[in-house]
Amino acid sequence: MINLSGKQIEKMMRQLGIEAEDINAEEVIIKCLDRDIIIRNPKVTKIKMKGEESFQVVGEIEEKITIKEEDINLVVEKTGVSREDAKKILEETRGDLAQAIMLAKND
Repeated sequence: MINLSGKQIEKMMRQLGIEAEDINAEEVIIKCLDRDIIIRNPKVTKIKMKGEESFQVVGEIEEKITIKEEDINLVVEKTGVSREDAKKILEETRGDLAQAIMLAKND
């Protein structure tokens, strides 16, 4: 295995036309349709290569599921559980509607 110092790696990257910049970030949030991915204490590097920019993010990952009102309403309607119980079951099943309805019916 080749042992290279940080300076040697930076020099090689510059020779290849690759630029890297550390970004001082407190938190990174990736918003998806069904959840948010939160990265705490991130180490973020912006990389420029061939006119394209990309980001490398490393940190502590936490996922936050987004429960839709219509899903809560559907679980309540199909099973007769309370809204609070429907939301709790949907959170437990990570938003899986079919699984939530089956669990609510079995309780």
